[in-house]
Amino acid sequence: MPEVAQAAPIRLAIRNDYVVVVLGIAAMLEPYEAQIRIVEVTVGESGESTPVDITLYDAFSQTQIDGSDVDVLLRDPLAGKVVVYTWNVNPALVRMASQKGVSGYLSKSLDGAGLVDALSRIHRGEVVITEQTTRSSSINGEWPGREYGLTAREAEIVSLVTQGLSNEAIAKHCFISINSVKSYIRTAYRKMGVTTRAQAVLWGVQHGLLPDRGRLTRDSD
Repeated sequence: MPEVAQAAPIRLAIRNDYVVVVLGIAAMLEPYEAQIRIVEVTVGESGESTPVDITLYDAFSQTQIDGSDVDVLLRDPLAGKVVVYTWNVNPALVRMASQKGVSGYLSKSLDGAGLVDALSRIHRGEVVITEQTTRSSSINGEWPGREYGLTAREAEIVSLVTQGLSNEAIAKHCFISINSVKSYIRTAYRKMGVTTRAQAVLWGVQHGLLPDRGRLTRDSD
């Protein structure tokens, strides 16, 4: 019997403002390079894009689906299908994702195999949206501050504190309640060994909680 040609790997771009976040996703996907080929990693400012099949937008410390960043990607013909990757599966955000027309809204509870499966389904034409009932305390990937004991949620809140956002602005940015913001701040401060916002900002600056800038484009063919 003739051999069946193996499908070409999905060409993937990863976008986020933190090097540790995008490299964490790349590490998760590395065992699946026959299925997923990462051709571009964009950190911060974009510039000219490399044509890809799917752009994975990691929402850590980024504007959520309600912001303009995803809109820009959806209008970019080189970005391919746009997929949001986030721990925040607030039902309002999930509805907004469906309305805007993203091809995927995926929870970070997915491990590498689960992420590859979702991306493969999206590449085949499915729209994969995480339902609100998908709950897990486990968040995969990497994030700044993890080595100091911060959870992904705490690290995101501290990153926004470090960037100068007020509690009210953080709640709006992350689509969570002000009480949740205060709770994350309290637990994060204990782990960081700080008691004031000024100390938290200094800690964040010293421990990589400010956004990075740059781009890594792998060979395109």
